Amino acid sequence: MPFRYFRRLTPIAMFLLLLAESGAAQNTTLIGLDQAIDLALKHNHSMQATRTLILQNQAQETTANLRPNPTLGADSQFIPFFGPQNFSADNLDQTQQFDIGIGYLFERGRKRQRRLQAARDQTDVTRAQVADAERTLAFNVGQQFVSVLLAESTLQFALQDLQSFQQTVDIGEVQFKAGFIGEGDYLKIKLQLLQFQTDVSSARLAKVQALVSLRELLGYNAVPADYDVVGDLAYQPLKGNLEDLQMRALRERPDFRAAELGITAARSQILLAKANAKVDVNGTGDFSHVGGQSTASLFVNFQLPVFNRNQGEIARTGYALTQAQEQQQAASDTVLSDVANAYLAVRSNDEVVQLYTSGYLKQAQDSRDISQYAYKRGAASLLDFLDAERSYRLVQLAYRQALGSYMTALEQLKEAVGTRNLP
Repeated sequence: MPFRYFRRLTPIAMFLLLLAESGAAQNTTLIGLDQAIDLALKHNHSMQATRTLILQNQAQETTANLRPNPTLGADSQFIPFFGPQNFSADNLDQTQQFDIGIGYLFERGRKRQRRLQAARDQTDVTRAQVADAERTLAFNVGQQFVSVLLAESTLQFALQDLQSFQQTVDIGEVQFKAGFIGEGDYLKIKLQLLQFQTDVSSARLAKVQALVSLRELLGYNAVPADYDVVGDLAYQPLKGNLEDLQMRALRERPDFRAAELGITAARSQILLAKANAKVDVNGTGDFSHVGGQSTASLFVNFQLPVFNRNQGEIARTGYALTQAQEQQQAASDTVLSDVANAYLAVRSNDEVVQLYTSGYLKQAQDSRDISQYAYKRGAASLLDFLDAERSYRLVQLAYRQALGSYMTALEQLKEAVGTRNLP
């Protein structure tokens, strides 16, 4: 409801309106930061799609563990198609030849076990990569949640500032009608009200947009359209030091864990390549009937490893291991750099917040209050009062931005360390 209507309500009507708004707020779904992250991890469709990679890898484990299928072969020879008169039991028994056999590929070098282990190691890598995607999603939710809190804090301040300045406008109207101030000064005050009303509209729009963006991360079906968040845009000091956070990140970060598991997976590929170099044996057992005699035959064949001994794949997997080791070192450097940058950002934003809380906020408040008091009693000019009001508003908004930046930097540090629990 616009403020110009709100201030004209009778006390009873105002009380009823507050009760109605309170009832509406009770019906609104409220979520906190931890709940928002849980909802996103459960309902975010991109995250659910990423998790299917684990299931795909597990299916590949099943494929890797399968044994070769046996082969069935059969033939019939010397069938008298062009001499139908020769179709007889004697011809079938004495002249025609029938063969039926079963063959099987005997894998050597523990190929199946090596394939299975390689597939399992790759699944472990994928699990770590999925956990890293969850880490990124948690940061995105935390960052957007802070944006909602900032928008809510800005909106509440804009409403309070509008209410306070509306009183100034009302006093100015009384003074103008009584002849204490000129029409020009009164119009300046009234025109200044437009800025406060615009601030309220902009802050309300910013909050709605921030909630929509957050809902996209949570999943549209996870929360109703009229949901809201609960929490404060508040300062929380960081107690840990950089070295401890970096060491913890090397233990917690799933992307670094994925790089470590990549080395294990590369070693499994080397063992598989060496196993594939072993020559497999094809064995076949046949039953034959020819010339009235039934016989059995056994056949064995295998390749002679004269030229192809899988040299290229063995060499390639060796280089792949070197690549995985270098990637692990690069991941370590990335983790340490991420934590250092995020830690410095937190400390820098902490200093800015401390500047405001150490005195600038109170000074801006006192300056506005003194100017307002002096203006109402004719001891200060309108321009001085409006300038103090403008400075107060800018300082308050800048302080909220500083708090939002600090909380966002904390979320960035949590992502860099790989845990939601910082000291």
